[in-house]
Amino acid sequence: MIYIGADHRGFELKEQIKVWLIEQGYDVEDVGNFILDPDDDYVDPAIKVGEMVHGSDGRDMGILLCGSGHGVEMVANRFTRVRAIIAYNEQVTIQGREHEDANVLVLPVNWLTHNEALERVSLFLQTEADKRERYERRRMRMANMRVNL
Repeated sequence: MIYIGADHRGFELKEQIKVWLIEQGYDVEDVGNFILDPDDDYVDPAIKVGEMVHGSDGRDMGILLCGSGHGVEMVANRFTRVRAIIAYNEQVTIQGREHEDANVLVLPVNWLTHNEALERVSLFLQTEADKRERYERRRMRMANMRVNL
């Protein structure tokens, strides 16, 4: 399952990506927003995608969209089993999947065209995690991290 969510700045592109994903044969669940609301907060769809991916125990993925990507990435990464990356370019997208086994793709809609966004989604979904020991070790360290302040 791919969970997808966006605030008002990412709403239109989310709707387009959702259709494209379904046409490509992916199972997609839209977690909102469901209408274009200029007063919404990016926090809400990021929490929903974070909860769903965290609860899937590694089986599902997420896509989040907002203007810069920063807000939704920060919220999503608060969930222990979420590894969200901002897809600023092709190389970051590929490396995030290969090295960190990222499971949430963040699209910064202010800096992406429609075609670039679809390209990043495609790369994200088609790239496998690198199973070499050093990457697995790093991912395990992240998964077991607890920070107490």
